[in-house]
Amino acid sequence: MLDFAIFWDWLSFAVRWLHVVTGIAWIGSSFYFVALDLGLRQRPGLPAGAHGEEWQVHGGGFYHIQKYLVAPAEMPEHLTWFKWESYATWMTGFALLCVVYYAGADLYLIDPNVLDVSAPVAIGISIASLVIGWLIYDLLCRSPLASNDTTLMLVLYAIVVFVAWGYTQLFTGRAAFLHLGAFTATIMSANVFLIIIPNQKIVVADLIAGRKPDPKYGKIAKTRSLHNNYLTLPVLFLMLSNHYPLAFGTQFNWVIAALVFIIGVLIRHYFNTRHARKGNPTRTWLAAAVLFLIIVWLSTVPKVLTGEARTTQAEGAMIASAHFPAVRDTVLGRCAMCHAAEPSYEGVYHAPKGVVLEADAEIARHAREIYLQAGRSHAMPPANVTGVTVEERALLVAWYEGTKR
Repeated sequence: MLDFAIFWDWLSFAVRWLHVVTGIAWIGSSFYFVALDLGLRQRPGLPAGAHGEEWQVHGGGFYHIQKYLVAPAEMPEHLTWFKWESYATWMTGFALLCVVYYAGADLYLIDPNVLDVSAPVAIGISIASLVIGWLIYDLLCRSPLASNDTTLMLVLYAIVVFVAWGYTQLFTGRAAFLHLGAFTATIMSANVFLIIIPNQKIVVADLIAGRKPDPKYGKIAKTRSLHNNYLTLPVLFLMLSNHYPLAFGTQFNWVIAALVFIIGVLIRHYFNTRHARKGNPTRTWLAAAVLFLIIVWLSTVPKVLTGEARTTQAEGAMIASAHFPAVRDTVLGRCAMCHAAEPSYEGVYHAPKGVVLEADAEIARHAREIYLQAGRSHAMPPANVTGVTVEERALLVAWYEGTKR
């Protein structure tokens, strides 16, 4: 019979893979259309209403593309909508949030030393923050602030910084970064679902009815699309951040997250400028490199605020197991040289993924990972460098499965 923990780990992998696939599709189409839009050229003789055109070559053929800022004179027979990439990316991302962070709230979402709440409360805070984030963003985009792009972007960035700090006061560092990414991605996908596509449908309906479409709908959609374009790279970093504890697990993690947004904007600005044929602003790469070095320095600042880890009832059961003394000896002898506050293994300077396995409570807290990584699989230690035996792996399995019965 398939163990539930193994099934859930494979489910997590499947959802994560699907999320990456759909994300590639959405980001790819987004980058392409922004580059296309910036590269359009005007010339005499374009059809009435056409804003510009571009010739492209790919796959052995030539493409001739024209853009209408409002709409063509009549409805084209074939019209391709680019929306499902966005919807699928958000849905798979939320599914991953449920599978990993909601189902494993006690391990991945809640840190009692940050905010000691129950799993339902933490999940409620998580979902509410995504909804409220979109409402505030949309309200600002509809306010008088929207008349000045620079002012609006500065206000929105200030909100991002506050949200980055706020999440670190609510969740684990890993979950805080993931939620900041989900917060941003929700805004991006909602832009598509609630603004861009509905506005385009209004234009299409006007064309079908023989009415002249209002250009304001296209202008609004283009502004939201541009926001999405600049938010993409920070979201990608936050999606991958759970692999880098030096980013999410250090004292100034929220500052690191805030600086990542600036780096993403600088890099997108470089490519957008190149695509628009307005120069080669290489200084943006220098600025991004300087900010990255600041991030590296921030990650080395010792964590000042520490607290005693609370032992939960589930962890207590793990420690009370008859297998635990032997399990503790195995973990301390085979794992703790790397998974320590000050690793002793040559070349390892920080505990991988921020997982420390020195105290009983720490071993119990990471029982599921130990079971999957070193019991049911041979993923840990890498190349079995510490020589974990078959019997020791069987012990880890018996410990975890025996406690879960």
